[in-house]
Amino acid sequence: MFITYFLTYDNILHKLLVYLCLQTEIIMELGISMFGDLAVDPATGKFQPTQQRLQEIIEEIKLMDEVGLDYFGIGEHHRPDYAVPSPEIILAAAAPVTKRIKLGSAVSVVSSADPVKLYQNFAMVDLLSGGRAELMAGRGSFIESFPLFGYDLQDYEALFTEKLDLLLAINKNERVTWKGNFRAPLNNQEVLPRALNNNLPIWIAVGGTPQSVVRAGRLGLPLMVAIIGGSPAQFKPLFELYKKTYTEHGHDLSKLQVGIHAHGLFGDDDHELSRNYYPLYAAQMDRIGRSRGWPPYQQTQFDFGKSNHGALFIGEPDAMVEKILYVQELFGLTRFATHMDVGAPSHKDLMKSIEVYGTKIVPKVKAALRDKS
Repeated sequence: MFITYFLTYDNILHKLLVYLCLQTEIIMELGISMFGDLAVDPATGKFQPTQQRLQEIIEEIKLMDEVGLDYFGIGEHHRPDYAVPSPEIILAAAAPVTKRIKLGSAVSVVSSADPVKLYQNFAMVDLLSGGRAELMAGRGSFIESFPLFGYDLQDYEALFTEKLDLLLAINKNERVTWKGNFRAPLNNQEVLPRALNNNLPIWIAVGGTPQSVVRAGRLGLPLMVAIIGGSPAQFKPLFELYKKTYTEHGHDLSKLQVGIHAHGLFGDDDHELSRNYYPLYAAQMDRIGRSRGWPPYQQTQFDFGKSNHGALFIGEPDAMVEKILYVQELFGLTRFATHMDVGAPSHKDLMKSIEVYGTKIVPKVKAALRDKS
């Protein structure tokens, strides 16, 4: 009886959330996230110059804005294969050369950051961009930032909990009195400047941990789930858990925001796109996998990921429109972010992918959602 009730409850709640999403003016935001992957010279094994990649990223963000994408997010890493240790620097550079696209981190590693400085930096991006900045809080994909900034990995959970608590307190109050275990206390201290409307949007990014999903739902924060393997349908229980927790803690259902981040690349010829991209994608999976004990990445994994049931959004416009609409319906998404630079496709190929996304995919997705409403 309880199981039947629970499933019925979740089904009704999911349909209500999809309906509410379709009634909003935006319907669903579509955007791009990146980590600033650096290309590897196959002859020398050396990484692309960081300066070159940073300049390319700014050009790519400008094009995203021009073709009408809603959102751009850049990740934080402290490794030789990525170009960006400070997302807010890239976002500040992009602010004056864009007009409407939202600019966020994807993610900021809150556990090893100072929440006071983090808030100040993103508040400045928000002011520079006219209120378009967002901060996505997460634990990060790697652990290099912990020893780099003097933190103990044994405090992994406690660090994130405490730092997020302080960040949210700062976002809510200009003057903050606070005491924790990992930084000096604040005693009615003023944190300036303030975000444009004195409220910086803060999302929680998760990789699939139920405890993190429950935290986001309890706090009423927007949720971004990274789906980078397997089948998207496997992640549905996480969204149901989030929505259930969100409502049980009294948050306004009409303000609920959920998104996914999934690896992807777009082009006009699926065969050519896959042939050129697979070696780059597989090489990056293997570079990461060697340190984590993963077996070598296989063509069969790539092919399944590209299938209707897989988590890769790589292909031609019409197929991608159908796949994006499928995950929107599955989860009741308010945001979909294509993570587009895994393995460092060339700047030319990324620019082409952005153009295809903005001109041939996004308009059809949004038209289909408007028709459903």
